[in-house]
Amino acid sequence: MLPNRCLMCHQQILSNQTGICAVCLDASIYNVPVCLGCGKEMPLLAEYCGGCQRKNSLKVIAACRYHDGLGHWVGQIKYQAQFAIIEVMVDALIRRLHFLVEQGFVKMPQAIIAVPLHPQRLRNRGFNQAWLIAKTLSTKLQLPLLDGVIIRQANTLPQAGLSGAMRRKNLLDAFSLTADITQQRVAIVDDVVTTGTTVSEISSLLSKQYIDAQVWCLARAEAPGLN
Repeated sequence: MLPNRCLMCHQQILSNQTGICAVCLDASIYNVPVCLGCGKEMPLLAEYCGGCQRKNSLKVIAACRYHDGLGHWVGQIKYQAQFAIIEVMVDALIRRLHFLVEQGFVKMPQAIIAVPLHPQRLRNRGFNQAWLIAKTLSTKLQLPLLDGVIIRQANTLPQAGLSGAMRRKNLLDAFSLTADITQQRVAIVDDVVTTGTTVSEISSLLSKQYIDAQVWCLARAEAPGLN
């Protein structure tokens, strides 16, 4: 068998961990307080920066900043079916989640929902990376994964490369709720969150059912000027 090597530094990994070694992981995940709304780095540990606190922003829990090294490999899950990184990144996300729960900034949800793909996109790609991440989280945290309760009814353009306004227009009425959700708190899971347009559209659907939503992702790509 080939040796287990880190995708970033190419050094051999001697533990059971796969994809990314502990040194590269620790150097790339969040090590400073960041706003749960916009991802802005903050001098003190708090839920939100001043701007996001006034807007009551959707909480986004991420393992790392997209532009700090790991983002490329998170992107390779979708674009190159590079699944070796999923488990180690999910473990890092869970550690951050537990830390934020201990601080009282977030509450553990009662269920998980993966951001859905349109059936045609799913057939073309062969997998939904958000579902793979959500399934791993569901297993490790022993939380139910709610499949099929939200569908992507419009085969929208890819969000990459679109402006914020174009992203919002692109996703207008793109999702629909197809089943009753009995849980009061859920986590919406995606691979990467950039402007938050996709998860905000899903969250707005859930809020109409009086369901509180938070967002979990492997990497957060902040708006220009925040990196």
